[in-house]
Formats: sequence, C-alpha cells, structure tokens
Amino acid sequence: MSKHAAVEAADTVAERGDQAAAMVRRYTRWADDFPEPGIRFADLTPVFADSVGFRTVVDCLAALVPDADLVAGVDARGFLLGAGVAATLGTGVLAVRKRGKLPPPVITREYELEYGTAALEIPATGVALEGRRVLLLDDVLATGGTLAAAADLFASAGAEVVAAAVVLELEALGGRARQGDYPVTSIVTV
Repeated sequence: MSKHAAVEAADTVAERGDQAAAMVRRYTRWADDFPEPGIRFADLTPVFADSVGFRTVVDCLAALVPDADLVAGVDARGFLLGAGVAATLGTGVLAVRKRGKLPPPVITREYELEYGTAALEIPATGVALEGRRVLLLDDVLATGGTLAAAADLFASAGAEVVAAAVVLELEALGGRARQGDYPVTSIVTV
C-alpha cells in the first residue's frame, strides 16, 4: 500500500483493526515479575514473528495517519513497527534511540518508567525535522513517559506529532493522560 493508497473506507479500517486486535490477543506472551517483581511484561515478539500478525498490525497502524511524512519508532520494538509502517506509507522512518546510541549532537529527553528512569534521543542535525508531520509508534503504552518524551523530542525539533499509536495499552497505568494534544490509538487495551 503506497502513501496515496493508504486512505481506506472506514469499514475496511475497522475490519483491519479487529483483525489486528485478534492477532495481538492471540500471540502476546505475558511474563509476570519481569523485569522486576510486581511488573507484568507484555511480550509482543510472538505477534511480530508471525507473518500474518505482523502484516496485520503494520497495516492497521499505517491506516491511522496516511498523510504523515515521517514515521518514528521508539527503541526498540518501535523500530520494527516504524520500518513496516513507513514502508507501507512510502515515507521515511526515524529511530528514537535510548541515550548513548547516537553520535552527538543529539536532542535528549529524560523520563520516568514504572521501574526507574531513562532517556531518549534523536539527531540534532542531519535529519530535517522542522515542519514534518510525524506518526509516533511504540509497542506498549504503560505509564506514558516514553511516548511523551519522544513526542517532546519532535516538538523541540520543530516537527508536529500528528498522532501516536501503540499495539497494546495497559489502561490501569494511566499513560494516555500523560500524552499531548495528538490523538493516541491502541490496537488492544487491557
């Protein structure tokens, strides 16, 4: 599906979303007390390893903002999603990296996780971001710090986050409330 062919009828988009949700529910592997006691980790690796599951999730996410001109995937599973969606839309893709993975100069944002703190970075030079319309992707929305930090990176670089999307949202952790004015979509909410 090219960028121009990505605009689909609402019933087609809804059906694609239902198919993606079924695949996510079927293949997600849950790990209790990982990476720390009290945390329940949602492992989407089996969803992405299944060819139909991965294609269905990518197509579902690509239908959200067919007029985005850049897709950004958050380290690390967001890289997989970002590349697939960007290829589907015919746009570029930018990896939002964890601290220390990019050469300087970089733009950095620190944020809190449910079990600590971390930082994300994007290049400060070499990629024209001013005025770009960005679709921001990650695998899971938990407390919301990661997605909010990534969105803040793009805003500080002069880009507009037109939407954010995740495969799985852990609603009880309240991460949606930490997001900005952009719409946030999740394929599955638990």
